[in-house]
Amino acid sequence: MIPPARLPARRIAALLTGAITLVVAATGCGGGTGAGSATGKVTSITALDYYTDEPEHTQWGEMLTACGRTAGVKVEQTSVPPASLVPKVLRQASSRTLPDLLMLDNPDLQQIAQTGALTPLDRFGIDSRGIAKGILSAGTHEGKVYGLAPYVSTVALFYNKDMLAKAGVAVPRTWGELKTAAAELTRPGRYGMAVDANATFEGTWQFLPFLWSNGGDERRLDTPQAAQALQLWVDLVKSGSMSKSVLNWTQADVHDQFAAGRTAMMVNGPWRIPALNKDKNLRWGVAPIPVPRTGQTPVTPLGGEVWTIPRSPSKARQEKAAKVLACLNNSSNMLTLAEQHFTVPSRTAVAARHAEQVPSMAAFVTSLEAARARTSELGVRWPKAATGIYTAIQSALTGEQTPEEALRHAQRFATGD
Repeated sequence: MIPPARLPARRIAALLTGAITLVVAATGCGGGTGAGSATGKVTSITALDYYTDEPEHTQWGEMLTACGRTAGVKVEQTSVPPASLVPKVLRQASSRTLPDLLMLDNPDLQQIAQTGALTPLDRFGIDSRGIAKGILSAGTHEGKVYGLAPYVSTVALFYNKDMLAKAGVAVPRTWGELKTAAAELTRPGRYGMAVDANATFEGTWQFLPFLWSNGGDERRLDTPQAAQALQLWVDLVKSGSMSKSVLNWTQADVHDQFAAGRTAMMVNGPWRIPALNKDKNLRWGVAPIPVPRTGQTPVTPLGGEVWTIPRSPSKARQEKAAKVLACLNNSSNMLTLAEQHFTVPSRTAVAARHAEQVPSMAAFVTSLEAARARTSELGVRWPKAATGIYTAIQSALTGEQTPEEALRHAQRFATGD
């Protein structure tokens, strides 16, 4: 997200709830509007995404063009701002003008697939071998794969090598080591640790590794495991090792604090690496998110987008779209896209090769081995749980409630229990 890590999914939850009935009624007659939509040879297909920023828009345009060429069609790309994508998809579904190829932020797939707007990919024989189980689940709804992600992302712990060396602090691997290191790295004008704890799905996204790695679960938020994870963040703020301003910081703000030397460590994603690389005086490293106890594996959330094929009356157009989608997800293109966007290829073997070629990505590749899709447990009910989580974070870090109280309230909000 957002990356979700691109953008929080909060933008769509209410709209989707009210629109599902309309979409279900309309999707049976959906389809693209390009050449060959009814009969005759298909010479072009349409694609919709939210890659509006440069160079991302151009890079994806070039990849879609190249894959269109292999499929024998021209791909007409339309990009809209991230917050506009799902509302536009719902309007297109109701007016029967869905694109032939549709990109979705992976948490949004469950809600769109539930409406009946998408076609299961097994109908087209697209190869998904070698894709990690957790990654494949991000494109799966009720046991059927509707979307494939050429690449994914997650979060890890960035640290300032010079600050840790000067303080004689080792890279923390456990929660206990994290609290000790953050305290020893804190100085006037500098905090030891920083996270994004704001009241959005970004705040939830950053908290999930701590919740999940401790055995917590979004299906039941009022557990000791969840409270222990939230207590860790509370302790970091109370001790002065982490600024109370994290309640308002975005992931971009956290990056700015780190780059300016005002925090020694931060939780963030690989999309920050290009900016960090520009500062030749900044020596930094990346490690997996610390875990509760030695020997555990961090469980982190999956970010990234999946490509899908909307329902259409034109099987010929769908077949062309499927060839383009398969091309986007072949090993060679996965690697190219990952190199361009500082992400991790979805096929395990390709990801391992990428980590060897780009060492700064190694911690992210390792973390993705046990990563989970945010919707894997709750499906379309995920947004309510996510809202409950970030609300609990706010309440606990401000001291309004204890972690236990805040999470009990979150559970009641998420499920009505």
